[in-house]
Amino acid sequence: MTNEVLVVGAVSAETRAAVTGVVKGLESAFNAHDPIALSEQFAHEASWTNAVGTRLDGREAIAEFSGPAMKGFLRDSYARYDVVKLLEIAPEVIGVNVRQTPTDSSGNPVDGPHGVTTYVVARQPDGWKIVVGQNSAVGGPPAG
Repeated sequence: MTNEVLVVGAVSAETRAAVTGVVKGLESAFNAHDPIALSEQFAHEASWTNAVGTRLDGREAIAEFSGPAMKGFLRDSYARYDVVKLLEIAPEVIGVNVRQTPTDSSGNPVDGPHGVTTYVVARQPDGWKIVVGQNSAVGGPPAG
């Protein structure tokens, strides 16, 4: 697997780092099973559709859903999130494609459903945050 990120548009190195940091913050929170830290990667007025098709509107709803999920069916789930594409939509608004790979608690890849996610990350008063996201589970490793 390559670590190259396709960058489309005038995405500065600083913006690339900030947006990738949001994705890595989400990964960290997911792997720590911390619903508050996970929700803090989203804007207050975010819209998120998770891998089972549930739309969650707002940071609070994301945290409320994530808490029981992380203690329940996701309690033994871990993943690595790799940014594969950054697309400048407008100044300080970046489309992000992410490949999710299931791992064990040490970060080693394991069998299981992979994910592909699209985020729109924008600068907010409290920093770069996800404003819109769509998560899709796929049966095996996604192509290229």
